[in-house]
Amino acid sequence: MRRRREFHPCSDAPAHRVTKNLRMTRTVPPDRPATVAATATADATATAGVLPADRSVRRRLRHWTAEPAYAWLTGAALTLFAVVELAVVPGSAITAFGVLLCTASLALRATRPAVGFLTVGAALLSFATDGNMAYATIAGSLIGCYTLGRHRVQHPAVLVLAGSLAALAVNLVHIDRWARDGSPGLPALQGTDRFSLGLYAETLVLTVMILGAVSTGDAVRAREETRHARAAAQSRLLAMERRQAAEAERAAIARELHDMIAHSVSVIAVRAESATYTTPGLSPPARDAFQEIAGTARSSMAELRRLLGVLRTGDGAATAPLTAPQPSLAGLDDLLDQHRAVGGTAELRVTGERAALPASWELSAYRIIQEALTNARRHAPGAHTVVELHYVPGLLTVRATDDGPGPAPSGGSGRQGHGLVGMAERAALLGGRLTTGRGPAGGFLVEAELPW
Repeated sequence: MRRRREFHPCSDAPAHRVTKNLRMTRTVPPDRPATVAATATADATATAGVLPADRSVRRRLRHWTAEPAYAWLTGAALTLFAVVELAVVPGSAITAFGVLLCTASLALRATRPAVGFLTVGAALLSFATDGNMAYATIAGSLIGCYTLGRHRVQHPAVLVLAGSLAALAVNLVHIDRWARDGSPGLPALQGTDRFSLGLYAETLVLTVMILGAVSTGDAVRAREETRHARAAAQSRLLAMERRQAAEAERAAIARELHDMIAHSVSVIAVRAESATYTTPGLSPPARDAFQEIAGTARSSMAELRRLLGVLRTGDGAATAPLTAPQPSLAGLDDLLDQHRAVGGTAELRVTGERAALPASWELSAYRIIQEALTNARRHAPGAHTVVELHYVPGLLTVRATDDGPGPAPSGGSGRQGHGLVGMAERAALLGGRLTTGRGPAGGFLVEAELPW
């Protein structure tokens, strides 16, 4: 995260820190801590809003191949191919049984990965009895070995070793048959010929096939685990950032409320203290009561300062006292002028009878509008923004809409950043609620209902 100091037109303080979040750039006043920034990759992906087409296709294919229906479909297709192959090249009953068992068992591999042992065993059985491996059994045995490695039924080294020993056993069966029955076109084996390395090439070929299929399955499994671990880490990071943003916004709100409450309490202390000297004919009990009120007010101010010190722990930049007055809705015209000065267009509409609201309501409404205008400049530069204030007895509705592109097509709000978290915190503090998303006529909508 990089920080730089600059003058910004949408602020009350002269200098600001600019923080780049997941999907938006926010202006953070100097009394607020900057939050943790996301990685450049996450920022680029989030800004795009949608996945590239090839990644989306790969994801759908990956999900489809993980479904049990895919295993049943491929198992049925391979079994049908085996039936056709057996009809063209007939074999013994044991060979046919092994071929069909090898291909049909693949239908269960999605729910019972250990069935791969049965698949490979049936393929080696048909090969041992016939001497020729059918194309269906070659495909079935490779898929079976891949399944065992993909789901890590056993350690890959154990799987390869077991497959090599099984291949050696099949090879010995073939050597024994050759020594007993002979092979057309080849001389009969003598006793010492059984130990010739050339006779065990079959074991080498089968071992290489098993090793390749098991290794491929294990590599795919490792890649899936890495992807899931990365996604889980990104989710934890995003949750941590949102939690930190919410905590930082609560601390900023508490500091702003402290300034307003401290002013009110200090007025109480001063008025109570001065009343003991300016009120003629004040009885001693009344004088003591005024002194008690002033003392209680000063104690309350000390408690507020201690509370603010707890909130500012570890935040050296935020410990500087605020010198500018807190903004209110009376400064909305200046805020809109500042928005227009940087290239935006905006208008203010006020409906209902404008009422005098408590300072915290005025401040929260102002900050929500300020953040909405910042979002409009960030995500929809040049868009026209309409700010509406609707007064009804007991409720203030603040609405900001723009005619920009609106939320992302993926269905998200398209502006999920720390700014929305802050606006939601401000609305919740006053017992209200915040609504964001696509506006009735398009664009982006921010609406806060603040009861009072």
